Amino acid sequence: MVVVIPPRVSVASTVKYMKSASGKKLKEKFDFMKKVIYGRGGIWSRDYCVSTVGLNEKAIMDYAQHQYKDDAGQLKLELGK
Repeated sequence: MVVVIPPRVSVASTVKYMKSASGKKLKEKFDFMKKVIYGRGGIWSRDYCVSTVGLNEKAIMDYAQHQYKDDAGQLKLELGK
């Protein structure tokens, strides 16, 4: 996943939002998840890994676009709605 975050927004707050929003949507869409994760506090671990785009940004963006096209039509999860 390639995410562009404005400089005024922290990486930690962005990841927290993405995990929270996606977790809520997954629990809404898949009822069994509520039972599977009961008592854990969430579906995602507390950890995450972030890396910045280096000198080859075009290659990374091309790869991400290719993956996006490849994955089109699979499970769709709309966040923030």
